[in-house]
Amino acid sequence: MALPTWDHPEPLAVDSAPVPEYGAGSLADVLPTLAAGMSVPDMTAAIPELTPADRNCVFLIDGLGWEQLRAHPDEAPFMTSLLASSRGGTGRPITAGYPATTATSLASIGTGLPPGAHGLPGYTARNPATGELMNQLRWNPWTDPRAWQPHPTVFQLADAAGVHTAQVSSPTFQNTPLTKVALSGGTFHGRLSGEERMDLAAEQLAAGARSLVYTYYAEVDGKGHRFGIDSDPWRGQLMYVDRLVQRLAEQLPPRSALYVTADHGMIDIPFDEQHRIDFDEDWELRAGVALLGGEGRARHVYAVPGAQADVLTCWREVLGEQFWIASRDEAIAAGWFGPRVDERVYARLGDVIAAARDDVLIIASEREPKESAMVGNHGSMTPVEQLVPLLQVRS
Repeated sequence: MALPTWDHPEPLAVDSAPVPEYGAGSLADVLPTLAAGMSVPDMTAAIPELTPADRNCVFLIDGLGWEQLRAHPDEAPFMTSLLASSRGGTGRPITAGYPATTATSLASIGTGLPPGAHGLPGYTARNPATGELMNQLRWNPWTDPRAWQPHPTVFQLADAAGVHTAQVSSPTFQNTPLTKVALSGGTFHGRLSGEERMDLAAEQLAAGARSLVYTYYAEVDGKGHRFGIDSDPWRGQLMYVDRLVQRLAEQLPPRSALYVTADHGMIDIPFDEQHRIDFDEDWELRAGVALLGGEGRARHVYAVPGAQADVLTCWREVLGEQFWIASRDEAIAAGWFGPRVDERVYARLGDVIAAARDDVLIIASEREPKESAMVGNHGSMTPVEQLVPLLQVRS
């Protein structure tokens, strides 16, 4: 008697997802490594390839992944010349962390903790206290920042240890909850233009015998979302930020190290039904789902009580060839959010978690019209999203 055969390929195995390099080469490991080199107590040099410097500056370019940078040498000649310096001269990238999205990554770099510990596990996540989705980038609806993310930042710990500490960014971000929970400590300096930020970052580096300075630029990501990474506006932003990096590098004071990194990469997704699966028009995917969180390539799916197993089964059957589909406990066991997930964070994660492997999105055209219209997207564990540079210039 012949055995029944599976009528389509097996779903992707949860443990086949390329988990970020937590503890050795992720965004969460950058500042602890630099701070340890400046003798800040209780900091661990987790990225062994990096050598200490008295003055350290991290320039985070939102949305500039390793693969996008390598693919555009003509637009970014200065950063291209630094590719071999990445990750302490190994010429290798680091990983962003899961999900590869701005709120999560900024919290990871600022606190030195992976997402399961700092507790910002996605673009939107459920607040267990209210049952509502919380947008962790825009901090809406309002939630007490210190209750949501109670750990100190590396900047706060460095400042307490006598390191001159500063953030140089757009004035818009000075008082946002995300800045408070992820990047506070020392002094915030708001400057509008990129050139002003570079000049002031160099000044702040020189202001202390030991200095830790952070600066940020957003519009590479903004143009990628709106126009895609295969567009002239995106290339124009890459050309501009390449000049900013060179401007800062040429002003480094003695005994300094500049590290250029990013919070995630990006991928353009075609506008058709094959590549954009609309949750709002798919009754199978909606069945048993109370809330849809995360973003198109990194979804948190919150089931109605008692429907968790059915939702997991359905999502695996419908999407399992294109997405890694895991239950909450499976994703935690596989280390997607880091080596541990704090108790306060556990219920913020979806009952079902969907991470895209293929060039595909789960959009929600009615409830997320703006996000569903984006050309460039990110969030998952694929190399184009996860790998980010850690370029280095030393003086």
